[in-house]
Amino acid sequence: MNQLPVTDLTQHMPPRRLSQVLCELAEKSDGPVAVAAIRDALADRSFAALLAVFAAFNMLPLPPGTSVILGIPLVIVSVQMMLGRGEAWLPAFLLRKKVSRAHFDYAIRKLVPWLQWLERFVRPRYWPIPRAQTDIVIGVITFVLAIAVVVPVPLGNWLPALASAIIALALSERDGVLLGAGFAVAAISLAIIFAVVEIAGAAAGWVIHAFV
Repeated sequence: MNQLPVTDLTQHMPPRRLSQVLCELAEKSDGPVAVAAIRDALADRSFAALLAVFAAFNMLPLPPGTSVILGIPLVIVSVQMMLGRGEAWLPAFLLRKKVSRAHFDYAIRKLVPWLQWLERFVRPRYWPIPRAQTDIVIGVITFVLAIAVVVPVPLGNWLPALASAIIALALSERDGVLLGAGFAVAAISLAIIFAVVEIAGAAAGWVIHAFV
């Protein structure tokens, strides 16, 4: 009697949704959650997953300084995409940084429902960028947005973080429609930041001129 070949079903299973990954990480974690734990939880996924998760965290009203801890990975991952690296790397000092349990649980409660809703609509369609240039193009755009997230511009990091999250989710499924929406949000966010900086510069110049 011939035996049927044994097939490893895990090779044919689709990758876990980001919302599922975050829920599992929250269930397994005990105490503060290190950046390394977040990186390791996403180890079976692409650059897009790292971008989406760290960008999404930066959309939340977390304590001062958190945007630097969670924003720097956006910069580093974007640079590696531009350079065409195959795997994401984060420096050891950053991997040791931790988010308090209370703040991590708050982030999960806010982000997971939003991700679950969005994941129902994301699918491969109308992808406009050639596969060979995809990481480079997305890397350049998200690098600019990541700098905007990290730079302390008043109320200036939420929209760039949102744009980065949308673009990353679009990249994960090659969804051209969602990518267009992400590019639109990116353009609006950068326009607002430039306007705020321009107004602040003009105001500072007026003050100096008035009192000097």
